[in-house]
Amino acid sequence: MTSRIAAVIDAAHAAGRGVLVGYLPAGYPDLRTSVEAAVTLAENGADIIELGPPYSDPVMDGPVIQEAAQASLSAGFRLRDLFPVVREITDRTGVPVLIMAYWNLVLQYDVDRFADDLKAAGGAGLITPDITPDAAADWIAASERTGLDRIFLAAPTSSDERLAMIVRKTTGFVYTVSTMGITGERSELDAAARTLVARLRAQGARYCCVGIGISTAAHVAGVLEYADGAIVGTALVRALRDEGIAGLGDAARTLAAGAALSGGSASA
Repeated sequence: MTSRIAAVIDAAHAAGRGVLVGYLPAGYPDLRTSVEAAVTLAENGADIIELGPPYSDPVMDGPVIQEAAQASLSAGFRLRDLFPVVREITDRTGVPVLIMAYWNLVLQYDVDRFADDLKAAGGAGLITPDITPDAAADWIAASERTGLDRIFLAAPTSSDERLAMIVRKTTGFVYTVSTMGITGERSELDAAARTLVARLRAQGARYCCVGIGISTAAHVAGVLEYADGAIVGTALVRALRDEGIAGLGDAARTLAAGAALSGGSASA
């Protein structure tokens, strides 16, 4: 079964650019607005939408996203609410929707049921930030059965052996972890991200998208010199929080301009 995510990246490459992946918390600040926010991303240059169902212990999220997740939970969001949100977004846009979910949420819901409900809602796949392929046999089986993309994370600290396993088991793209954008460390961390992408390519990775710490059009353009996609989260959530839907649209257009300037990655 053809990967919808890979198809989007291929289309962007054919147009001479990389992809912009925009992250938003599901249900923030409420269910209705979260749908409109995702549609706004799609209408203003995001190639792929990444939705994160809120979780009570979001160990990998920064304070802005943690705050948004808590607001979503306080407003009554439940995991079952995720699927109607995905359905409406996919009905209104041609942009694929990935879910980024902590594994305990999927387990509690039931792995097969989650996969079936996500597929039925029109979702494209699942990013699992806190489980590795060697511990994800149930999800790998469910994704193969349903045709959903499964996206695992690769970190600079991963061994070549682990990177090879991640590349073998991932579909769509490898989520390439960076810590870009921290004041005073930009050049060093850019080098780390470039090195990790090169290591993943050496292990056979076809598509790599870099995330964590990317917040400006210049960051996006820089990442897309060597990667296939740039993943932006906090900057978009902050724009939604501070400036509403209109501000989110402005932020997405600015970031998408960085992708348009990229010229596509070296793998295009």
